[in-house]
Amino acid sequence: MPFGRAEAKTRFLHSDYAVDVASTSNFRHFRVTHYHLDLDFDFEKKEIKGTADLRMTCLQSCSRIILDNHDTVSLGKVTLVPSGRSLPYECHPFSPYGSALHIFLSCQEGDVFTVRIEFVSGRGPSLNWQEPEQTAGKKNPFFYSVGFTTTNRTMFPCCDSPAVKATFSAFIKAPEGFSAVMSAAYREELGGNRFFFKMDHPIPTYLIAIAVGEMASKQIGPRSKVWAEPCMLGIAYAEFSGAVERYIQLGEKLFGPYIWERYDILVMPPSFPFGGMENPCLTFVTPGILVGDRSLLDVIMHEVTHSWFGNLVTNASWSELWLNEGITMYGQRCISAELHGEAYTCLEAATGRALLNARIEGTGEFHPLNRLRVIVSKDVEPDNTYNEVPYEKGYCFASYLESMAGGRKNFTQFLKYYCKEFKYKSVVAEDLLDLYLEYFPHLKASNIQGREGFSFKKWLLESGWPPYFPDLTAGDVLMKPVQDLAKQWIEYGRKIRKEPPTTDITSWKCYQIVHFLDNFLSYEAIPVEVLARLSDCYPQVSQTHNAEIMVRWAQLIVRHNYTAGFHCVEDFLRSQAKQKYSLPVYTAMWRGTEETRLMAVSTFRETQKYLHINVRKNIERILSA
Repeated sequence: MPFGRAEAKTRFLHSDYAVDVASTSNFRHFRVTHYHLDLDFDFEKKEIKGTADLRMTCLQSCSRIILDNHDTVSLGKVTLVPSGRSLPYECHPFSPYGSALHIFLSCQEGDVFTVRIEFVSGRGPSLNWQEPEQTAGKKNPFFYSVGFTTTNRTMFPCCDSPAVKATFSAFIKAPEGFSAVMSAAYREELGGNRFFFKMDHPIPTYLIAIAVGEMASKQIGPRSKVWAEPCMLGIAYAEFSGAVERYIQLGEKLFGPYIWERYDILVMPPSFPFGGMENPCLTFVTPGILVGDRSLLDVIMHEVTHSWFGNLVTNASWSELWLNEGITMYGQRCISAELHGEAYTCLEAATGRALLNARIEGTGEFHPLNRLRVIVSKDVEPDNTYNEVPYEKGYCFASYLESMAGGRKNFTQFLKYYCKEFKYKSVVAEDLLDLYLEYFPHLKASNIQGREGFSFKKWLLESGWPPYFPDLTAGDVLMKPVQDLAKQWIEYGRKIRKEPPTTDITSWKCYQIVHFLDNFLSYEAIPVEVLARLSDCYPQVSQTHNAEIMVRWAQLIVRHNYTAGFHCVEDFLRSQAKQKYSLPVYTAMWRGTEETRLMAVSTFRETQKYLHINVRKNIERILSA
């Protein structure tokens, strides 16, 4: 049996001794228990003027406090509150993505104090100032922050490590006529275009998120609103209404109470680089999921699942992003199976497996980032480790643990216990795996952790293919017709068939079409004539607004130099700026012909000012290779 509650309170956590090399802060010497921000937004200067009050408890006697900062943050006075005593400080170089703020203050174990830091920020990579033409409404500017992974240090000095969690509150002063929203359970409009926010649940700094702009909201469930630019609100309401609450209820059934009180959604400007960002109480999502048929709401299902895996229990360092993303992917697919059935969930998982295959084949099996526990250093930005591996290889590891535990019911019961035991904590893989072996003592007795070919060390430390893939044959009822039709089209392209197949696919689900195109992407050469016939026969492919379908169609167009479809590729890259979609298309263009390389350069020149800085950097790397 697992440990009882009283014993669990003193449980040894490996993460209590883990090192986060991406943070310069000496967070083992002190604990930040609360942040209070007072921020004034100036859109003309693209500047945030503010103060940050950090309430701290000293854990070990020390002579200085070291916080994560960034060269783009201009610091003013640093004082003790409420005495107003001035504190000397210095800024030291640390890494390409941050600097070290040394505040000289001697403290003894048990001391409790508050430090106030005056600052001006605005130019850092977490801070995104959108010009009116970059928004959906095209009339007013818009601001949003993205703290993932280590960029909130560019907004305010903080302990910017996922190993450290704190509550926060904030006063936000927005320009006249604009609204402000934050990743907080409590929001109050104070008048004078001032807003107050409060989050009573401790979270890591990367989950503190802000958006300021012209926004409106509408209730979509008993504890959920959707926020969007006014011109997008009706479309967003139709897409999300009623669905979100069902996802939350299923998550509670499987993983335990939803503790965050609210689950609101903010539809972002088109330049938003992610499908979704799981900021607690306020998920940021790309407008690309607003297809009109709810076919891409698995993005919301994924972000809802982060409420337990990532937000409630968090990876203690960015070396183990899989603890957030892999377990969340497993949890998302458990919710999907409850809601849509096993066949559809296996179909969706097969598309994820195809992405993992493409990643490993494209980079080489033994690429150092193709392992679950990646090596992060102060010279390697944690953002650069972001790819399909923590999601899909992490999902495979979770599925392997499920299979050893005796099935989904047993493993989700364990995950519910995991969330209860490690609530508000940050963990490393050993914490999860030790708890797993305690919960299933027969597996510990059989030495499953050292099982040949499947050892936990092999899973965590070796690059390449997962040692285990979950069985997806339940999806054959949806996948086999897709594979058969793809085979017939390939045979037509190879002159084995005289005429193209005439199968009607209007009743196919979104991920059946995705799987159809994945089959084509696995072939080296497809005649241009075949792509032209496909385009004519299946407007669901060539004229879609569904980004999951379009990203695959764009790659087929580019790989096979189907010039008649080039405008579709350019339109797709202009219409969205999500990293997941843009990078594979640019990669395909750069590996293609002289024509596709020219298209890559011209499209990037046209769109680069609309892109998030990390997406821009990644595309520049592709085009300079």
